[in-house]
Amino acid sequence: MIQGCIEGYAFSMISPRLLLPILLLLLAGCSTVVGTGRSQMRVISSEQERELGEQAFQEATAEVTIISKGKEARMVRRLGKRIVEAAEILYPSAEAESYDWKFVLIDDDEIANAWAAPGGKVAVYTGILPITETEAGLAVVVAHEVAHVLAHHSAEELSHALVMNGVLSAGGAALGGSDAKTREIAMQAMGIGGQYGVALPFSRLHESEADELGLFLMAEAGYNPREAIAVWERMAAAQEERTPEFLSTHPAPENRIDEFRELMPEAMELYEHSPYR
Repeated sequence: MIQGCIEGYAFSMISPRLLLPILLLLLAGCSTVVGTGRSQMRVISSEQERELGEQAFQEATAEVTIISKGKEARMVRRLGKRIVEAAEILYPSAEAESYDWKFVLIDDDEIANAWAAPGGKVAVYTGILPITETEAGLAVVVAHEVAHVLAHHSAEELSHALVMNGVLSAGGAALGGSDAKTREIAMQAMGIGGQYGVALPFSRLHESEADELGLFLMAEAGYNPREAIAVWERMAAAQEERTPEFLSTHPAPENRIDEFRELMPEAMELYEHSPYR
């Protein structure tokens, strides 16, 4: 487990004076990703993660219009609630009920995207609805974003960025609101902000994990997991006219579809026994 937490760090780039404190901090922050069992390193607390996520959400939604009424907004909230409930059943160790979950629909038909901030804030743009088409189709996207939150991918990205930028002390991550450098690193590492909500892509490993966990979450929530393949086929088709923002920050649809097919037997088993069916 420890080896998995420290892999990928260029320790030769870190000052020898800081190497031991940082190494001890990395080991202390070693944890396990829910559902997959992969070892990951997180040097920020869950409380810090939620605070940063709330700040990121407020900044990312400050100048947009959030739709709170109507069938589409209700659908976003309804399926979000079901997916969170499914997470509590499927991955109880994730303590999904302790998150401050919120699912919102942003009025912008020009942006085909969705994103999640650490701590449980999930935003969907109206521009992605023609691609997802149905509630089950949208569940593919929302479950994927919920999976990123449950797996603490943003915190992992942020931890790596803080270490490599030297914004750490022996006592932990320097995440004070007055620290401009840390604030900038945090927002970039979380990928929140910018025109499209998600400015930077997660790593291929994180995307693969979110695909797997998200597929199982939607299946447990009673949404047919086969819809994941259909949605990504529509994503690929939409690319012929204009690349959807959601697709631009994710690996090729063909690769995702192959992975979904491999996971489908297990996902269908969950779907067949879902309490929502």
